[in-house]
Amino acid sequence: MVTQLQTDLVECRPSVEFERVPYRAPLKFGGRIVSSGWLMNVRMQVVTRGGRVAEGRGSMPCGNVWAWPSTELSPDQTEQAMLTFCRRLCDRLAGDPLEAGHPLEISQQLHSIMGQLAKEVPQSLGFSESLPPLAQLVAASPFDAAIHDGFGRALGRNSFDVLTSEYCNRDLSAWLDERFVGEYLDQYTLRAPVASLPLYHLVGALDPLTEDEVVSRPDDRLPMTLGEWIAADELTHLKIKLAGDQLDWDVARVLAVESVAAAAQSLRGCESWYYSCDFNEKCSSAEYVVEFLRRVRDGNVRAFDRIQYIEQPTSRNLAAANAPKMHAAAAIRPVVIDEALVSYESLLLAREQGYSGIALKACKGQSDSLLMAAAAQKFNMFLCVQDLTCPGASFLHSCVLSARIPGVAAVEGNARQYCPGANAAWVDRFPGIFDVRGGRVQTGCLSGEGLGF
Repeated sequence: MVTQLQTDLVECRPSVEFERVPYRAPLKFGGRIVSSGWLMNVRMQVVTRGGRVAEGRGSMPCGNVWAWPSTELSPDQTEQAMLTFCRRLCDRLAGDPLEAGHPLEISQQLHSIMGQLAKEVPQSLGFSESLPPLAQLVAASPFDAAIHDGFGRALGRNSFDVLTSEYCNRDLSAWLDERFVGEYLDQYTLRAPVASLPLYHLVGALDPLTEDEVVSRPDDRLPMTLGEWIAADELTHLKIKLAGDQLDWDVARVLAVESVAAAAQSLRGCESWYYSCDFNEKCSSAEYVVEFLRRVRDGNVRAFDRIQYIEQPTSRNLAAANAPKMHAAAAIRPVVIDEALVSYESLLLAREQGYSGIALKACKGQSDSLLMAAAAQKFNMFLCVQDLTCPGASFLHSCVLSARIPGVAAVEGNARQYCPGANAAWVDRFPGIFDVRGGRVQTGCLSGEGLGF
């Protein structure tokens, strides 16, 4: 029998390195085009009260265009601020001792530091805008991952096996509410990863569907058109990026994807595949979504039937007085909260406004993702795991999260499309994950110590 007294972390000493990631093809979302990015790679030496020492690791793209779509600062400035925030957080953790505790408790201490740095960092750079909560979560997520990873490794256990009352000092009500009294995260996670999960392939707004739309073809052997990707990876799940403010274009795009997909799937004898629709918050109202769904159904009922869920269609500002209600749209298809999901309070508010599902993301932190997953299961909400164009270890983190949470529909992974070079060092170690076959990633191998890889 272990005791929390002996397993509590008493030291967390990090280091961070930044890795430039060029894109093979540009990715457009939220009206902006991304052609490169940065990975934030963290190493964390942890020490338990019982004297066990281990190194944990975490990795995550900066993702500033998605996490901080500022109207006052340029993408270069928000990227600079997030990377500086990451470096300053590393310095604070290395210099200031934390109170001993389980990784969930350490994460709450991180949140306190994050709130301070969110104001200090932009001021030091001469910027007028503080880091919003989502940008803070993304920049801090590799530290949180490294703490969970190191904690598991120090104890010789998988990180999902140290979420019980045996290791945790407090139950879930400490982070959620009284509905979770006496409950722990082991009740909402699996003791072994599922063997495999469907992969959601991204169909970006700039991505060519057919050969006629190919502007330039990179000098590699990877697919370019949607039909080529479907044939190569035997895809069954397609995430379609939409405009959100151009209804005719959005409907036409889904119908065009259906036409290309139907031809490609027919060649391989596949009769069942799925779509998710991502408007990147650009819809002005829920009525837009309802009308979109109606017109897709009128245009091609099979395309409509394949739509599995709608990803946050309107603004992430759920607290706005005129925030759209999603009840009518959610009555047709699950509508998941994504960019707006930054806390338990935001989840509760989203439920009041009619959202019926949540999109988990490793880039919001291992601790926060686990807590939100528990709440979503308690409330019988639709679950999926989304991507941040995560290559290498950051994609493995997404896969682990997906494979350990019951009910996750699929895992998105688009780094293989846009920045495959950053995956190269991982393919031989995890071929079933980075070399997709049958439209699925083989997640059963992610069962080692720490986060499992």
